[in-house]
Amino acid sequence: MMFVSQQWMLSLEILALVFLLGTTFSLAATRKTNKNIITNIFMSPKIELNPGFVSNKVYYDVEFPRGHISLKSFNAELVDDAGNSIPLYQTYLHHWIVIRYHQPKNVTPNSQSGIIFQRNNGFCQEDILGQYYGLGSETRSTNTYIPDPYGIEVGNPAEIPKGYVEKWLINVHAIDTRGVDDRVGCIECSCDLYNVTKDENGNALSPNYKGGLQCCPDNSKCKMRKGFLGPKKSIYLKYTVMWINWDVNFMVPVKVYIFDVTDTLKLSDKSKGISIKHDCKVSVTSKYYYYR
Repeated sequence: MMFVSQQWMLSLEILALVFLLGTTFSLAATRKTNKNIITNIFMSPKIELNPGFVSNKVYYDVEFPRGHISLKSFNAELVDDAGNSIPLYQTYLHHWIVIRYHQPKNVTPNSQSGIIFQRNNGFCQEDILGQYYGLGSETRSTNTYIPDPYGIEVGNPAEIPKGYVEKWLINVHAIDTRGVDDRVGCIECSCDLYNVTKDENGNALSPNYKGGLQCCPDNSKCKMRKGFLGPKKSIYLKYTVMWINWDVNFMVPVKVYIFDVTDTLKLSDKSKGISIKHDCKVSVTSKYYYYR
C-alpha cells in the first residue's frame, strides 16, 4: 500500500435503509415472505468497447419486475456475450445506478418525453444522488439483501399519476483497460491520460481538477501503450433482482436514504418560512488517495 499526494475523486455517499417502525408482524409472516420470494436475472442493452475506451450511457425503460412489489435485493456485475464474469483488470466497472421514474403511457420506445423522476427519500437537491441502488467495482462482494419482513415498496398504483406507468433506468460507467499505458490512472479518470480539458458542457476545467468523472466521459479514450491492438468486445450489466408481490399484511416498507458527508446545508429565513438548501455532490476532490 502506498500513500500518494494527488487530486482524486472520492465517492462519499452513504446508503441507508430506514425502517418504518410501528408495524407489528409475526414469525408466521416472516415464513410466508420467504416462500414467496421471486428471483430473476436481467441483462442491460449491449455495451460495445474497444481497448482503452469508456462507455457511460443511460439506458431507459430497462427490464425490471413490474407491478406493486417489495424489492429484497439488487445485485449486478459485468459479463460477456456468454454470460461469463469479466475481470476488473480488463473492464473496470466505475459505477452503475438504478433510478425509478414515471412516464406517460403510449409514448414511443426509448422516448424521454414526460418523465417524472422518483427520487429516494434522501435530502440531496434536484437530480443529485437520487438512485435506489448503485455501486461500483465492489459490486460483486456487496450483499444488498433486506431481511424479512422488510422491503422497498415500489409500483404502488396509488403513487403513480393517472395516465402514467412506472419504469426504471440504469446508468453504467465502464472503462476498458486492455492495453492502456497506466491502468490505475485510467480507472481513476486522470485528466492527462484522457487528454480532456473541458467538461460535458464545453466549459474549461479548473487547473486544479486533475481527475474525476469529467475526464472519463462516454466515448473517451485513455492513453494506450504504443502498438497495442485488440478487438472490440461486447459486454452487459447482468443484474439479479429479488422481490415479493406486495402484501400489506406481511411486509414492512423501508425507505432509501443517500447522504453526502460533504453536504453543506444552508438555512435562510424567508417571508414564506425557512428555506432549506442542500449541496450534495456526486464526487469531491481530495488531496490524498491510496492505491495498491
